Amino acid sequence: MPSNVIVGLQWGDEGKGKITDLLAKNSDYVIRYQGGNNSGHSIHIRNRYFVLHLVPSGVIYSGVKCIIGPGVVIDPKSLIQEIQNLESIGINTSKVFIAKRAHITMPYHRLLDKYQEEALGDKSIGTTQKGIGPTYEDKIARIGIRVLDLLNLETFYKKLKYNIDLKNKLFIKIFKKKPLIFQSIYEEYIEYAKILSDRIVDAVYEIHNAFHNKKKILFEGAQAMLLDINYGTYPYVTTSSTSTGGVCTGAGVPPHFLKNFIGITKAYCTRVGFGPFPTEIKSEICDGIRKKGNEYGATTKRPRRCGWLDLIALKYSCMINGVNCLVITKLDVLSELDIIKICVKYKYENKIIKYFPSNMKQDVKGIYIDHPGWKQDISHIHEYEDLPNNCKKYIKFIEDYLKLEVLLISVGSERNQNIIKNKSIFFRIFT
Repeated sequence: MPSNVIVGLQWGDEGKGKITDLLAKNSDYVIRYQGGNNSGHSIHIRNRYFVLHLVPSGVIYSGVKCIIGPGVVIDPKSLIQEIQNLESIGINTSKVFIAKRAHITMPYHRLLDKYQEEALGDKSIGTTQKGIGPTYEDKIARIGIRVLDLLNLETFYKKLKYNIDLKNKLFIKIFKKKPLIFQSIYEEYIEYAKILSDRIVDAVYEIHNAFHNKKKILFEGAQAMLLDINYGTYPYVTTSSTSTGGVCTGAGVPPHFLKNFIGITKAYCTRVGFGPFPTEIKSEICDGIRKKGNEYGATTKRPRRCGWLDLIALKYSCMINGVNCLVITKLDVLSELDIIKICVKYKYENKIIKYFPSNMKQDVKGIYIDHPGWKQDISHIHEYEDLPNNCKKYIKFIEDYLKLEVLLISVGSERNQNIIKNKSIFFRIFT
């Protein structure tokens, strides 16, 4: 049975957690395929909020098996804390498993992240300093420590000793910092291994067996397309493949396993941290959107930069990801605006262009058309036909530009605040 993939189409924070939670209800597996605990997926059910960092968003459903895949980098301390927090509020985490091939984030990774950002000064990337980048660096350098290494004390000892000796040279000679103490870290991580050992599985065989047994599989990514290491706004990107292509390498599956590529976009844009943002709003309108949309990082609590919907960037993301199911979130946030701007061109190096440049810079600016607002609360609406006319025209403009039909619209953070625009396709695919 071909599987479904959820991918963010902007700079993250599009509401992937909510949509994964919605679709996980009719899935057998939810599999996270990349990233680390540097991002968060928020789920709102009645008056309860869940913020997930490493655990896949299907955990809320007791019948769904959740796998943290080989392409993810795992901070054991953070994962254990997240599992304990979920269990403390009555959520069963017994079906949460970890891939043997996933890499481990160590204390020296977090310190390297911090020291490197400090050394860059005003040229810093604006990372979360969770150690994600340095963990992937060690993975590519072939000196990383994998989850399976925690199951063999001799192997873990040797690999950890080598890495700490190497990193301490950097800390002392380059960054002028104190060295790390090997024994305390070794003992700390041995305890983590004892807690997590029963959850460690060979995810590749697990996922392939599930597919051949016709199980419904939902692949969940972190961050989003414009932060992709290859195709995002480099160097202001994350360190993994956030695109749908990342599913194959991050979960160990062939392309023919995948069928429905569900792209999530906000009705506007946001971005956390530094980097180019062609449609950024630098007026009180930004403050209004941030307040109404609660635009603060789920992990860092940093205020998000807010901007108008960028259709050039969105079309680029849909193209690379092969999106065939489009979801628009937070449409309700725009309800109080008189005029809503939509970016349809860029001004770049004194030229007008309609494509997303590979060397996107800070001085790229959006060129807009004005769309009339609807000035009406839509958060209670469940049928597309009941939306205000200007609201439907806004959706239609997006569809026409992208040549892609919107499948679902979210009009609030609650699990049930959704409008299924194309019910026949939605229920055929997801039930």
